[in-house]
Amino acid sequence: MLKIETLSVGHQTILKVIGRLRSENLPELAAQIASAPGAHAILDMDEVTLVDVEAVRFLNEVETSGTPLRNCPPYVREWMTCEREHAKGT
Repeated sequence: MLKIETLSVGHQTILKVIGRLRSENLPELAAQIASAPGAHAILDMDEVTLVDVEAVRFLNEVETSGTPLRNCPPYVREWMTCEREHAKGT
């Protein structure tokens, strides 16, 4: 189960991602990132408990596009790094 809480701090929108981030949740999360005023969204991942490979690839894409990831769990960050390295090798 995934929950996304939206917090506005100044000109930034913080999207607090809570629970399991899986491929079926990505369209909703992408829509919320896109709807952030002035494209100033930050993903707070402090309470993420589980991700799948599609979510990891999505997180790499949004981070590369300029959306910061805050409080990303170490295992997710490591998996993201492995996915980027794998993509470079193919």
